[in-house]
Amino acid sequence: MVSLSKKSPEERLNICRKYYRAGFAFLPLLWLINAIWFYKQAFKVESYPQQAQIRTYVIRSAIGTLIWIIIIVAWNITFQLLRTKMGPLGDFLTFVYPRGYY
Repeated sequence: MVSLSKKSPEERLNICRKYYRAGFAFLPLLWLINAIWFYKQAFKVESYPQQAQIRTYVIRSAIGTLIWIIIIVAWNITFQLLRTKMGPLGDFLTFVYPRGYY
């Protein structure tokens, strides 16, 4: 990754905005990267004009990542507990069949 200290504030804001928007394409990993990578720029360095916008994108990226984690964990738990009750759909969604099943 590129060092953010070598970028101008406008370039930092542009990169942060691109990562945030790309996260809406069902790529929550980009939100996680955005939140971690820009955390220092948003909260730890001296104030500069674009910092408020970067802070907004970092907070929203962190919230989006948290929501995705909750959804994925909930689906995983639900699927593991109810796979056999789902009938053929549960079998269709299973990648690895339990031993002795077929």
